[in-house]
Amino acid sequence: MEGNKRWVSGDLQHPDRDPNRRQFVAEGQEPFGAILSCIDSRVPPELLFDTGLGDLYVMRTGGEAVGPVVTGSVEYGPMTSGTPLIVVLGHQRCGAVEAAYKSLRDGKPLPGNLEAIVKALRPAYEQAVREGGADPVDSMARAQVTLTAADLRSNQDLAPLVRKDALAVVGAYYSLDTGKVEVLAGAPS
Repeated sequence: MEGNKRWVSGDLQHPDRDPNRRQFVAEGQEPFGAILSCIDSRVPPELLFDTGLGDLYVMRTGGEAVGPVVTGSVEYGPMTSGTPLIVVLGHQRCGAVEAAYKSLRDGKPLPGNLEAIVKALRPAYEQAVREGGADPVDSMARAQVTLTAADLRSNQDLAPLVRKDALAVVGAYYSLDTGKVEVLAGAPS
């Protein structure tokens, strides 16, 4: 979050982005966090948290949709090297969430494998519809973050790490307008 404060203020440090760091991490890695975020080109986790080479495991899918391969990728750091943090990062004006919302609302399937994203986002859609609100797409984006973080937190392989405080699974939301990351759920105490 300190890196995000630098991103918002424009006082960037660009840490761990030089040939010495490249050589240092060439032999191994110990990222301090894993980020599951959207594919959106405006939401690059390494930049908006002002981090560098070897600092983060980053997985990106449309609308933070998950399935077995993505979940396994998220589990990799915590389960193999003790990475202590997972952040599920949604964002403002998410095109994948909006497309899934409209598809589900209108009963019109999306083409090709995009329908897999729609299927993965259905629980967030249902929660957003139940809760209502002025901006249902934004509500759905936030619901997707909190539901995904909760699922990871209670995952049979990650839950034991969470219970013994070896892992925090945080849901967060990025504002395209301000650059600020807001923690929605799961912040460690």
